[in-house]
Amino acid sequence: MQTVTLPSGERVPALGQGAWRMGENQAARAEEIATLRLGLDLDLTLIDTAEMYGEGRAEELIGEVIEGRREEVFLARFIRITRPARARWLPASAASNACALTLSIFILLHWRGRVPLTETMEGFMGLHQAGKIRYYGVSNFDRADMQELWSVPGGSGIAANQLLYNLTRRGIEHGLVPWLREQHVPIMAYWPIEQARLIRNPTLIDFAQANGMTPAQAALAWLLSHEDIIAIPKTSQRERLKENIGALDHHLTAAQLEELDRLFPPSTRPDRLEML
Repeated sequence: MQTVTLPSGERVPALGQGAWRMGENQAARAEEIATLRLGLDLDLTLIDTAEMYGEGRAEELIGEVIEGRREEVFLARFIRITRPARARWLPASAASNACALTLSIFILLHWRGRVPLTETMEGFMGLHQAGKIRYYGVSNFDRADMQELWSVPGGSGIAANQLLYNLTRRGIEHGLVPWLREQHVPIMAYWPIEQARLIRNPTLIDFAQANGMTPAQAALAWLLSHEDIIAIPKTSQRERLKENIGALDHHLTAAQLEELDRLFPPSTRPDRLEML
């Protein structure tokens, strides 16, 4: 399995599994569980989830998936902090179902919100020092946010910034990506296939067919060509999961990367942080 090195030196899979909307449809539950388990069997041991996914049903499903295998799993979990008073959310995070699921917990602040960063980092450091989480990070933080975070005690201890990043969402490349690389902070790329829109993109279809891969594999291979990016595609189907893993077999050449830059040029708007 291709890996990405966290600031601590620990290596995690460069390709993970998303869990958005899993657990919401009882009829799909068996296939969702089978898909996640197959991913674990194929070394996709990083699973991305959130406390709000299905109002907790996604995490219940993940708990069933990793029963007896918790030592294998690296769980990246979003939380939202909507108001001050760290005492309200820190114990809840520490005692959450997700934190009981696996030994390796990576808590990510979903949105910056209005809670002071100082308080948030105090909470994260408290969870880390208590052994409740292994790492903490952020999501949807632009360069200004990151620079401010770096001035806060504990802010430079984050392990990743999760961002919307794919062939059609490249606005972060102007200032944010170079800054993160200077600080050795990896990117976790969510919606790497643009919620499946890229598999229907005629331009990418033509490129993929000409190069012996599927559109999904081309989109993922482009992200995986960067040694500091973790791609987190979400699928609830085993066949689609196998297709995604096939991206690891396609190491794009310099010529292929140049062609993708021509077909999907970077944004002309500097420091544009996009969201879906």
